Parts: sequence; C-alpha cells; structure tokens
Amino acid sequence: MPPSHSHIRATIEAYLGRHAEEREALDGLLAVLDSAEEPSSRTTLPGHITCSAVIIDRDRRVLHTGHRETGLLTPGGHVEPGDRTLLTAALREVSEQAGIEPGALCLTRQTLGSPIDVCVHDIDANPSKGEPAHRHYDFRFAFYLAGEELPPVTLQDEEVSGAQWLALPEVTSPTLRAKLLQAQLDGQPEAVNASALIHDGAGRYLLHLRDHKPGVIGESGAFALLGGGRTHDDRSLEGTLLRELSEEVPDLRLEAVEPYVVEQATSVEGLSVPVQVFTGRWHGAPDRLRLYEGVLLHWFTPDKLDELRLSPATRDLIRQHAAENVPDGQSAVGPPMWDGGSRAVLNGIGVHLHLEDDASRVLLGLRHPASRYAGGTWHYLAGRCEQESAITSLIREAREEAGLVIHPADVELAHVVHVVDRPGGLPLMQLVFRARRWEGTPEVREPDKCLAWRWWAPHELPERLVPCARTAITGIAEGRAYSELGWGTP
Repeated sequence: MPPSHSHIRATIEAYLGRHAEEREALDGLLAVLDSAEEPSSRTTLPGHITCSAVIIDRDRRVLHTGHRETGLLTPGGHVEPGDRTLLTAALREVSEQAGIEPGALCLTRQTLGSPIDVCVHDIDANPSKGEPAHRHYDFRFAFYLAGEELPPVTLQDEEVSGAQWLALPEVTSPTLRAKLLQAQLDGQPEAVNASALIHDGAGRYLLHLRDHKPGVIGESGAFALLGGGRTHDDRSLEGTLLRELSEEVPDLRLEAVEPYVVEQATSVEGLSVPVQVFTGRWHGAPDRLRLYEGVLLHWFTPDKLDELRLSPATRDLIRQHAAENVPDGQSAVGPPMWDGGSRAVLNGIGVHLHLEDDASRVLLGLRHPASRYAGGTWHYLAGRCEQESAITSLIREAREEAGLVIHPADVELAHVVHVVDRPGGLPLMQLVFRARRWEGTPEVREPDKCLAWRWWAPHELPERLVPCARTAITGIAEGRAYSELGWGTP
C-alpha cells in the first residue's frame, strides 16, 4: 500500500508548522489530498509527490548523484506502491541509486523524520515517455551518517552517472541550500530517542511487552524498555522520556532519574537510532498500573532474561547495570565456587590510554560537568571494555572520543589499578595502556562527555584529576606495574 492520505497530510502539517509561509505553494497538493486521487502516484496530474534523501557527512557535505538529464541532485525519485511512508520512499531511492542502506543513516534532531524541505518545481513534457508537463512536490528528508567513515557509493540506477559530496554552500537546490544553512546541521549524530532502565534497587528490572505490529513499531511483540522518540516540542531528552511515560503509563512515577548510556537501536525503517538510556527507580506492582500502549509490564531478574524475546542489546544493558549496582542490602560477593573455599566477585574492566608527547607531557581530557562519572574532572581517554578485547576497546575509544588512530602493534600494557569505590561496590580492574605511536591530533568528538583535550606535565597535573588516573601516572613514572585504590591496603 502507498503512503496514506492521513500520513501525507500529517507530514505536510508538521512541515508547515515550521514553514507556514509555504502553505500557498502547497495548496495544489492539499487539494489532491481532499480528493480521491492518489497524491504519491506518478500518474496523478497535474502534480504528485516525489521523495529525496539529503545525506550529510561529518564535514557538513551533502551527497549528490549525477543525472543525465537534470544534473547533480540529491538521490530521489517517485514513490512506489510498496512504500509505507514518504520516509521509506526516500530511503529506498538512496539504496537503489547509491547503494547506501538505511542502517548507515540516522535521523537529525532538527527534522525528526519530517522533511527539511518541500520543493515545488515544474517538469517539462516528455513525449518519449508519454508524460505531459506536470509538477513535482519533492519531500526531502535529512539524514546523518551513522558511522564516521563515508559509506561506499555504489551507483545502481541506470539513470545515475556519478556521485559527489558537496559543501552546504554548493548544494544545487536553492531552497534546500537555504534550509540546510539555516538549520545548522553539523553532521554529528545525537540521540533522538529516550528510554528508561527501570529497577527496584533489589535486582529486578521492569520490562514492557510491546504490541505485535510487524513493520509498524520497533521490537514488535518483544520485551523492551519503556520510552520513545523525541518530538519538536520536547526541550530535552529527559523531557522526551517523561512525556513518553506519561502517555504510556501515566501512574508510573520514577525516582532518581539520570542519564546512563547511549545505545544504538534500529528503527522500523532500518535506520540507526541513537537512544539515550536513563536509569530510574520504582517500587510497585506493575499489574496495578494503567497501560495505554503495549501488552503488559513485568518485573524480571537478570537470570531470567535468556527466557524472553528480548534484543541482545537490551539484555546486555541490563546485565551491565546489574553488575555495576549491587542490590540494596546485599553484598557484591558471589556464590561459593567449586572449591568450596573461594567466592567469585564480578570485576568491571576499564581501558585507559596513556599518551606522552615529545615533551613527556600526558594527554588528559576534561569531562563534561553533566557527565555521569567524574563530571568537571580531568581524566585519561578511557572507557568500559565491551564485548571485545581490551586493546580493541582502547583503539575504538581513541577513535570515537578523540579521532586518534592507533595500531594494535603500537600498544603495550603500562599499569593496572585495581579499584573499589565503596565498600561492597563493584571492583574495577583499570587497565592503562601506553601507545608509542598514533595518527591524528586529539579533537573533541563527543562533546557531551569531554570538553577539551590538553597535554599536562607529570609534575604539574591538574588538581581535579580522577584518582585512578593520578595513581597510574605516578606508578608509570616510578616504573611500577600495579596499584590498588580503596581496598584499605597501602
């Protein structure tokens, strides 16, 4: 089925909410919507809808493909009967013309799925195709690249002859160029969804069984976290979360809501979706809550997750949180092991990068004041080790946080700090690696986490410095391989 009249009208009204001055130009299309004609069919005259994809890279350049008859344009074309929405039509066109799949793209906060531009332009008659002169209403949707690297452009449409990435002032369409410059799209993906990792402080996690609507909602028929997508009216992602909760479960009142991590999900259209996950506490009976979306809410402990239809990312996220947060009134000490004498305790693994310049100064980053950990404090370039080797994790963090390229052969373990922040807390094995060589100059790639990079002389370290980083820098300078913090030992 092609996009419905109601979907097209809602898309137009969302666009006109930001560009009310263009309503008169769209009167012809609105008139078609009031009729029985199909506005997205290429046979509808005197005008019909087309859709385009405006892909913006990290350098604020826009992908254009060369058409033999019309020159350089953003990838686009006519809507097909199988396109459920106008957005999916734009994604199909860029896949067909340039070989770029939806998973390589993500939405922009400024547009959130509504078009950044609707260009009305006249099309000359084409007697060879039996087409009279008519009008196109081109709905142009903006996307960022989900990854830092440019995806390979594979030209597949026989009418496309080449591809170029053009800077914003060089965008060929005047109306699109003006809106892109006005919106100040920087090509840097940011979270456009928010979800809640809700726990009771006693080891249970609240999960939401979603409706079974394949192709309509994400994670259809599976357990998931509560939450949803940001709207233009949401002033923050926390506002998005609270609005979504009020719409889905109005009686649920969370305590201690705070940002946790940004996860990557996949939309129903196949787009990459950065999701800001918040944690929050709640104590109550889920079956007493009014639930306006989905099937049910239920408490689960981490040991039950493998029995559920649940995305691997959500399963890993819950287990990560459970490992980092000991249930109230319990000890972090695990069950007796096979030998009957030892007791296993889960240790988190952190990776840290020790870089020294030619003057023996150490690279440190100033963490954002709103950072969940050590806000407003200097620290190594660091991260938690995920489902990957420690060196792979380190290399990934260096690239993501500071744009540095490090080769595994240039990395060596320089120091280990075994840390426990509080009695009964999760012990952390902080692995500090030294890189002898690297490519690139440190730059701020994640401004929500780090505000600046700076080289510091070891004898002039900042006063506000994460203790494990100070301990490691001192240990490396003294030639020691191991230190402990918080264990009550020297």
